[in-house]
Order: sequence, then C-alpha cells, then structure tokens
Amino acid sequence: MPDTAQKVAKFLQENPDFFVQHAELFSTLEVPHPHHARTISLGERQILTLRERLRDFEFRLAELVRNGTLNEATTTKLNLWCARMLAEQSTLRLPGEVALGLAEQFNLQEVALRVWGLDLPAEGVGAPVEPAVHDFANTLAAPYCGNNTDFTPARWLHKKPASLAMLSLRAQPHEPAFGLLVLGSEDPERFTPEMGTTFLQTVSSLASAALSRLKPAVNPQD
Repeated sequence: MPDTAQKVAKFLQENPDFFVQHAELFSTLEVPHPHHARTISLGERQILTLRERLRDFEFRLAELVRNGTLNEATTTKLNLWCARMLAEQSTLRLPGEVALGLAEQFNLQEVALRVWGLDLPAEGVGAPVEPAVHDFANTLAAPYCGNNTDFTPARWLHKKPASLAMLSLRAQPHEPAFGLLVLGSEDPERFTPEMGTTFLQTVSSLASAALSRLKPAVNPQD
C-alpha cells in the first residue's frame, strides 16, 4: 500500500493537469476531515488547508508587527537615554544621569554604578572597590544575566533583586574595564542566562562612551 501511495503521489506530481481534466473528482472524492470523524470532498479539504495556512500567515504577520512596535519603543527609550547623557555638562552629575536615566527609561528596580580610574571623587560611584571586582569586570566578555545575587557588585544595590545583569564598561572593546553597571529587577525572568545580550551590549557601549569623557587627560610629556 505505501508503494501504491507513492506511485499515486508521483503520478499527480508529474501530471499537474490531471484534476483540470477531471474536475468532477473534487466533488466526488472524499477524504478524512482533519479535525472531525467524518469525510469531506477533496475540494473542501483543499479549502480547509488554505484557511489553515492563511491563519498561520496572519499569526506570523501579527508577530512581526508586534516585534516591530516593541523595537520602535525600545529605540525611542534608548535615544532619550542617550540624549540625557549627552546633555549633561557636569562631570560630577554624569554618572548619576547614566544610572538614573537607564533605570527610568527601562523600568528597572535599581541601577548601581562603580567606576575607577576616572576623574571623580573617591566616593559614591568613584568609591574604591576590591581588586577582585576589577578582575571580575575584566573577565566579562559579555554581560552577565541571571539570578545569582551573591556577587559583590550585587550588594551595591539597596534592595536585593530577583534577577540582575552586570555590564563591564570599557573605553575600547579590548581594553581593561574601568567600571561596572549592575541592573537589578524584581522580576526573576527579566534577566536570565538564556536571554540574548545584544541590547545589553549596546547599553554597555553607550554608557562606556559617555563615561569615557571623565578619563583623566594624558600628558604627552609623561
């Protein structure tokens, strides 16, 4: 029987005008209904198949529109955050604008920031951190995302988050880190190890570029 079915299928593929020459078969041939215990004509079965494909296309189109809307909203928020950083002229206020703007635009529970080697007072975001934190920031080739809140930087947040992301700050991709951003969320699913980090890497690059303005000027004679 399987061999016969294959021969029939091959015949129909090789003779696409068969049903044109025998149009009456559409109303006389009966096939099982895909969802009910009854038979329907071949023509009805074809219509059902086309309707199912149409529903699938409609679902995919709706998903594309939804993703496009989300991406547009994210881009708008990112632009507002960047504008806020660019507009800040005070070097002392810039780190706060980086963290606060990020928290407000992206609805984060809290954002903590620590930097080193910048032209800032040794307090607040410029307060000294353990050498182990420097080493940890240098090893982060990509943002960390997860529920492990035992990291030392997680304690920079005032409230223990359910999930967090940690982003190294670098003036250039292959240079040592000069800081660390910690994003905390009350949602345990906000930052997960399986999530993509492309957007977070963009955030890291933009924050790094903004804060690099605070790096001490290099004396050519040194």
